Amino acid sequence: MSPGQGRIPWITSDVPGSGGLVKVSPEDFRVDEIPAYLPSGAGPHLYLQVEKRGKTTRDVVKAIARELGVPERDVGVAGLKDRQAVTTQWLSFPSARDPDPASISGDGFRVVAASRHGNKLRTGHTKGNRFEISVQGGELEAARLSAAALALRGFPNFFGPQRFGAAGRNADVGRALLQGRTEDPEVRRSIRDRFLRRMCISAWQSLLFNRWLAERIADGLFARALAGDVMKKLETGGVFTCADPALDTERMARFEISPAGPMFGHKLRAAEGEAEPREARLLAGEGVGPGELSRAGGEAEGTRRPARLPVRVELSPLPGGYRAVFELPRGSYATVVMGELVKGEAGLDEAGEE
Repeated sequence: MSPGQGRIPWITSDVPGSGGLVKVSPEDFRVDEIPAYLPSGAGPHLYLQVEKRGKTTRDVVKAIARELGVPERDVGVAGLKDRQAVTTQWLSFPSARDPDPASISGDGFRVVAASRHGNKLRTGHTKGNRFEISVQGGELEAARLSAAALALRGFPNFFGPQRFGAAGRNADVGRALLQGRTEDPEVRRSIRDRFLRRMCISAWQSLLFNRWLAERIADGLFARALAGDVMKKLETGGVFTCADPALDTERMARFEISPAGPMFGHKLRAAEGEAEPREARLLAGEGVGPGELSRAGGEAEGTRRPARLPVRVELSPLPGGYRAVFELPRGSYATVVMGELVKGEAGLDEAGEE
């Protein structure tokens, strides 16, 4: 699987893949959002749970906002969902109307629940997603070997290829934006479109995270802590700097904590000790420094992303293949899990979040 620039490694590369095809049809790839909270039933914001097929989240937001007479910018969305899939998610609208849900369903989507709440739904207001994915022609027993290895070793929290755009160009555009190079028509278009600009800068940050994680795996550091690593507590999200690598490696084995890789930005908490040069070398090779990151303001503040997560994949047979069911926290990619099981492209570059 290629993240736009360079292939990401499988943590289960010593285990044979199942083969097979993912996403022969949208029904083969189901994604159900796990909300951080459910609407209370009262308040100024209309909450709609929407099921869609063959549509982007933005397509559905535009259609419903138009029907309700609500500005698109006022619509609340916890996260974007796959286009070539069957997905469910909650959306919020500041609306006094309590419409019949069937009346605002449209081509490729339908409203399955409606309620009200006191606040707008915000980006990140979700625990994660539940995936139910069918693999046509895949060998179930081989998939079980990979799933068992993932459960033991942990899931490498790479960004999937869809993060980098259809042609894998988003990260290049993001780098050019940060460097102030405007000769590329795509860069000029992104300057004028805030959504595109944020998406491309985020793709560049994601590319460097993927490179950082691939180097950790290559150097035998996927399940080991380094002095100076920024570590993240997986239960609470709290971060701290590793002062005792032996102790923190033991905690990693219990999936209590994980090294947190860089999403580079001007407010990024810096690594120290042995970990710092690994990150500094990555950034130096990009021709982007603190000045460029600061000029990007809120679009390049920077954050830390856990590198290693627990995942349990439940597998069941299907005629001519198998079904995989699992949950991931928000921001993690099912296509990466499926790449570990299938060990091949298998249509995975066409799957995933928008």
